[in-house]
Order: sequence, then structure tokens, then C-alpha cells
Amino acid sequence: MPADAPAIVLVDPVRQGVPFKAAVRDLGLRVVSVYTHDYLAGLQGHTEGDDLSIYASDADNVIRELAAAHIEARAVVPALEAGVHLADVLAHRLGLPGNDHRLAWARRNKAAMRVHARSAGVRVPEFRLVDDADRIESAAHEIGFPVIVKPTMGAGSQGVRVFSRPDDLAAAPPFVSRDVYREPIREWLVEQYVRGRELAVNFFSADGEHRLVDMWEYRRPDDADYDFPLWDIVQIAPGHPDFARVAAFVRTVLDAFGIRRGPSHTEVKCTEDAVHLIEVGARLSGGPAVDLWTAHGGLRPFHDTLACYLDRRPALFGQPVAFPVRFGSVVIHNEQGPGTLEAIEGVDQVRRLPGVDSVEVGYQPGDHVPPTHDNVSIPFSASVHAADEPAVLDLLAQIRTLVSLRIRPDTTAGAVGAARPAAS
Repeated sequence: MPADAPAIVLVDPVRQGVPFKAAVRDLGLRVVSVYTHDYLAGLQGHTEGDDLSIYASDADNVIRELAAAHIEARAVVPALEAGVHLADVLAHRLGLPGNDHRLAWARRNKAAMRVHARSAGVRVPEFRLVDDADRIESAAHEIGFPVIVKPTMGAGSQGVRVFSRPDDLAAAPPFVSRDVYREPIREWLVEQYVRGRELAVNFFSADGEHRLVDMWEYRRPDDADYDFPLWDIVQIAPGHPDFARVAAFVRTVLDAFGIRRGPSHTEVKCTEDAVHLIEVGARLSGGPAVDLWTAHGGLRPFHDTLACYLDRRPALFGQPVAFPVRFGSVVIHNEQGPGTLEAIEGVDQVRRLPGVDSVEVGYQPGDHVPPTHDNVSIPFSASVHAADEPAVLDLLAQIRTLVSLRIRPDTTAGAVGAARPAAS
């Protein structure tokens, strides 16, 4: 590739960096990667495939480094939740295609997201913003229980907690002080907890046209309130009772938040009479969906993402999106309390099951394992495919019968240990 070839700027290409960088090279373009957080910049192998690596969290510094390296940028693409704000601000500053930069902060900061949604007529839960953990309790009482508390700039449910009644809040341990990116938490969103079905919806948008790719339901083992939704996750069919109204609702969300190009991942809660926006992300899903689309749906999501930001029509718009099989994912939690992992039993048996696409093990024997409350404390997960939804559910149930955690409980209250690093 010529040293002066144009480039695509990828913002925070860590978790999905390898396929994004490969897709850029398939187009004959250079890879410029921007890493916005020290934590992401510290992940092993993060620069592999980069022609230029930039470490900056603001547009001015990125533009200076691009100019110093004589880079002709053709597109700016967010590759992780952490980079969605900077990507659109940077695209605007460079005169490149992007989503409405004036709403970029509302697509990243959860409090700004709520404020903009309310002003745009998009239903969201009742909320309060607090900048001091000591004010969380009073804000919760103002809203009324149940409530859920979230860092405004985190991801992966890190630091998120649900409180069903006042006694839960009074008995809670201190709130975490840093988010999943190891950044200090300076504010929290305290909001009404909506009891209802939770769905995740994946769209692609090209020049303001929105194409639904698929929809997933987070299914829990019971009706208890939860702060971490991942348990059994199942791709649902158009016949699902909430499918049509959720698809229509998310289209209004995309328009309201100025998302005109690229992939999006939107989470909603459904009650009997309404759909509530929980979060909208102007980026690819961070779960197993993308790999399953590629393996079984014939899609090229990374190439299609680049096409959107290059102001080209992505291939998936050429025909209706349809999958020959149904997808699912299972997440095994540590519900035993903190301790040292001795073994995860059943992993090899799961790998051999027909329909299992991938297995991820989050800890190794000897690691300290906290109770599972977020994406970075998952001991085991697997993604699957099967002929239809009942077959997917049967396979997920079979995996649960095979996998068990053998954990030696902590013997002292202060025992701690480091979980394996992971980006969300």
C-alpha cells in the first residue's frame, strides 16, 4: 500500500479492532487509530494493524497529529462506545460524513441523552442527575422506588445498581469511584426503574434511511429487578408481541438523535402501554450478534459500517435482511460471592455441542472472581445458533446444566483480586 494512501480514522478500535482494521485494508486504505482512554491504550496488542496510532481524547490534538503525519482522512468511524462522541465531532471538524455533531454528546452521556430525549418527545424514565454520591439517596426518594443508578459515562453496566426499596439503598456498599474505562466517576444518573421486557435493537442507517438488522430480548431467570441484564439473550422474530412497536419506536429515536449513518444499538424497556428508551449507541453491538451475522447471515458488518461513513450505500441495503437460523447467548454468573476460582467445569463439553459458535472464559484458575454485576465480571459465556427460537432456548438450557463454577470463598472481608481486563 502506498505510504501516501488515504486513511480511515478508527476511534477506539479495541474489542472489534481486528475486523475493522482488516476491512479498512480491504478497501486499500491506511489505518489510523485513535485511543481515547489510558486504559484502552494499555490493552495488549491494541496497535496491531495500525499505520498510525494517536493517543488523544479531543479533536484538536487528533487533527494536529493527522496534519503532522500528512494524513488524508476519508472517514472517521467509532469502533467502541467510548469513542462515539469524539468520532462525530472529529468528522465535523474534518468536513467528513458523520452524524449530527450537535447531538454527539447526547448520544454518549446518559444524562444528556435523557434531557434531549425528553425535549424531542421520546419517552424515557423519570430521572435526576447528581454530582455527589451522597445525593443519590435523596434523589432516589424524590423519584420513588424502584430506582436504578448509573454512571453517566460508563459502559457494560459497570457501577450500575438497582434498588427496589429504600432499605436496599441504605444497606448498599459504597458506589464505585471509577467506570469501566478506569476514569473517575463524577456524576450519576438516578432514574425510575422500569419493570418490563428489555430488548436490544440493531439498525444500520445510510443517508437517513434506517434498515433493521435484528432484535434481541434479554431474558432473566425470574421477575426480580436487575442491574445487569445479560443472562439468556435471544434473537426474536417479527411475531414477538413487542417487535413491531419497538421497531417503530427505535426509528423515531434514531431520527431524534440525529443518527443518519452507520450502525446503532438501542436498548428499550417495554411495559403494557409504552416503550421507554434506556440507551442509544451509535455503533455496532458489542455482544456476539456481529460475529453471528457474519457466520450465518452472509453480512459484512465491518465493511458496511465503513461504507456508511464513506457516504456509500452499504451492501446490506441491497436486499432484505434475513437469517436462516436463530441466534442466542448465555451468560453464567458468579452468584456464590467473591472467591478464588478453582475451575469452570463443563467448558469442553459445551464447545463440542452442535450449534455452539463461541465460548468465552473470563477467568482462569487462581483468579479472584467477584460476584457478576457487569460485562467485566462474567466468568463464562457462549453464543449459539439453532433452527428456531425454541431450539435456541433448549440449547441455552443445556449449556446451563453443563457449566458450573468451583470457587473457594474469600475467608477475609478484605480479600480482593484483579479481574481480567476487558473493553466494553
